[in-house]
Amino acid sequence: IVLPNVSGRIDHMEINIKEKIVYVAALGNNTLEVVDLTNGKVIHSIHGLDEPQGVGYIPQTNEIFVANGGSGDCYFYNASTFEKTATIHLSSDADDVRYDSASQKVYVGYGEGGIAVIDANTHKQTGDVKLPAHPEGFQIDNKANVLLVNIPDQNMIGVIDLIHLKLIDSWKRNSPTANFQIAIDARTHTAFIGYRHPAKLVVLDTKTGKEISSYDMVSNVDDLYFDKEKKKVYKSGG
Repeated sequence: IVLPNVSGRIDHMEINIKEKIVYVAALGNNTLEVVDLTNGKVIHSIHGLDEPQGVGYIPQTNEIFVANGGSGDCYFYNASTFEKTATIHLSSDADDVRYDSASQKVYVGYGEGGIAVIDANTHKQTGDVKLPAHPEGFQIDNKANVLLVNIPDQNMIGVIDLIHLKLIDSWKRNSPTANFQIAIDARTHTAFIGYRHPAKLVVLDTKTGKEISSYDMVSNVDDLYFDKEKKKVYKSGG
């Protein structure tokens, strides 16, 4: 799918399953691209962003959430009219985003080390988790009530208690390094960690943090997805 008016690199994406639409954070272009998957075309662009990185779709309110790395501002948009409905200001470098549909909370990694918790209904920040360095990819494990987060500057994976909103464990490794992305299979208590130096996919037991297996993979991994039905991991990079 061609993004005809986009220059520079893109970052994270999110899907609206019902409408078959993908939202693409065009970081280098300072826009959010709205792509119709049925026709394979861009149908709208939201301009005026500042290095958009993370994006989430909230089906209950039909809103798009965008995290700006440049300003730290996070915006809510109506997914039908694309009008801005709210702004949350974080200190800096708002990055990856995860939306928990069960609790209707948005989680945003940001700054020198933090995960912000935002209520999707009230558009208010309700919590904050302090971390030792900037978080990259993270995933929610609803079965265990934890959030697993990559903290590459510390060569670690942090375990956050979602009830008490605090870091309760950390798994450190000397090699490989540069752990940027993560996918999980909550049913089998496994996490798939994407490392860049060297390029490895490492599978961990999420109960203990111990390594189960590792595999060579594409360089410069930028995102990971786990398909629980087909039991496959999809990796983008290169």
